[in-house]
This record gives sequence, structure tokens and C-alpha cells, in this order.
Amino acid sequence: MICVNLHKIQSISFFFMQNFLGICQLSVIPIRANPEHRSEMVSQLIFGDTFEILAQENQWLKIKNRDDDYEGWVNESQVSEINEDFLNDLEKQATFLTREVNVMLLKGSLREPIYVPAGSLLPFYEASKCRINQDIYQVTSSNIFIPNQEEFASDITETAKMFLNVPYLWGGRTHAGIDCSGFAQIVFKMLGIQLKRDASQQAEQGKLVDFLTEAKAGDLAFFDNEEGRITHVGIMLNNSQIIHASGRVKIDRIDNQGIFAVEQNKYTHRLRIVKRFI
Repeated sequence: MICVNLHKIQSISFFFMQNFLGICQLSVIPIRANPEHRSEMVSQLIFGDTFEILAQENQWLKIKNRDDDYEGWVNESQVSEINEDFLNDLEKQATFLTREVNVMLLKGSLREPIYVPAGSLLPFYEASKCRINQDIYQVTSSNIFIPNQEEFASDITETAKMFLNVPYLWGGRTHAGIDCSGFAQIVFKMLGIQLKRDASQQAEQGKLVDFLTEAKAGDLAFFDNEEGRITHVGIMLNNSQIIHASGRVKIDRIDNQGIFAVEQNKYTHRLRIVKRFI
């Protein structure tokens, strides 16, 4: 357990700890298991993600992502502070997200480029501009949208296939690299459904599908290890095909036994349950 020395914290990051809130103002920021650069990346913040600050150790902030309650450590120099008024106003706005693999934003009067990944939130988006605190960004893409759950069934397959051949990256959530639960999470976010971060957490959401033959596009299939722990998740395309991140995002066959990887000519993941979210 980390004991927080308030005097030390205020000398390092007075504004942060006065507000206890922050936002990702870069394209991607790693969330690490421990407060050091060499620690493993367990997840990522992407542009527009907001978080609560739980503690500080030197230049590292322990945070909780407000979208999925996931906790970890980020470097203080990579994030920006916000106050409660900003957050309250933001939550009253429509949620505008990016759809393309990379969207270039031009920051401020110097028009500094920032390339943000698919599924990034554009705070206070209006007339091709968004805003974080006093920073104004010109949005160069017109392919900006508001997620709509009513379009889930018609859009799930196309949205998931946008990530085909993205390399597997533990903790990743973007086209530069993604893990199995990060893939499910970002696809569902773009369709207006918020998932937790890890496969084991996602398996606790949704409604159980009793039989694989009843599965349909958009259901999530979960897989366990020898100890019975959920360790993998994929998105069903129909009741016999699944798209998932394993080595890369790819489409494989699935049956009651699990995922049959065509390229490897063997079963690679053992099916545990299938869940429906809409």
C-alpha cells in the first residue's frame, strides 16, 4: 500500500492533487503496473480519456480510468489536469469519436499535429474543432460520429474487421498494437457500449447465451485456462466464426470445444461461455 505524503505531492504537482482529475491530451499514454518506465504496460489511455488520481509516487500518478475503472500508473509529464467543472460540462455533451485508424488534430495557433487513434473522444466537438481546457484542436477528418447502440447489429462486423491484422500487444488498445480484451473494448466503445478492461471482467457483464448455435454477430466468447480462469475473449461474427487478437487480429473457426486456428491446424483456446450485450 502506498502512503501519500501530501507536502511532497503538492511540491511536485500541486494542481493535480487539488483537482484529482486528469485527461489524456496525447495520442496514446501507457498505463503501467508499477511506477517506473520499465514496468509492464497493462493498458493505455487514448486521446480524450479522463481519469481520477488516486496517489502519487515521485513523478508517477496512480490513476483510475473513468470509463472502465481500470487502475495503474502513468507518468505525470504525459497527462494534463482538468477540474470538476470541465468534467461536468463534458459529461453533458454528446460523445463524438474518431473512426479512422489515425486522425490528425492540429493544436493551437501553431497547428502542431497530433495523430489520434480510432475511438478517441473529441471533447466539446463542434464545427470541426474540439477543446481541452484552453487548447483548441482543428479536426482534419469529417469522419466523426456519435456512437449509436441501435446500429450495433448492422455495424459490429465492419467495425471489428477494421482491426484485422493489427499485431497483438499486451495492454494495447489501438491499431499500433492491441490485446484481446482491448480489441473487444474499443470495438464496443465505437458502437456505444462500455466494457471493462480485462477479459475476466468483461465475462461478468452481459447476458449468457445458452448454446453456441444461438450465438450471433457481436456476442463475446470467453475462454479459460487449465485453472478455469478466463484469459481470452473474441467477438463472434456468427455461430461458427470469431474475430480475436491472438498473434494478430484474425478470423478463426469456433465450435463447442473452442477456437480452431486454421493456420496452426489445432485448437488454441478452450471455450467457457458466450455473452450477449445488446
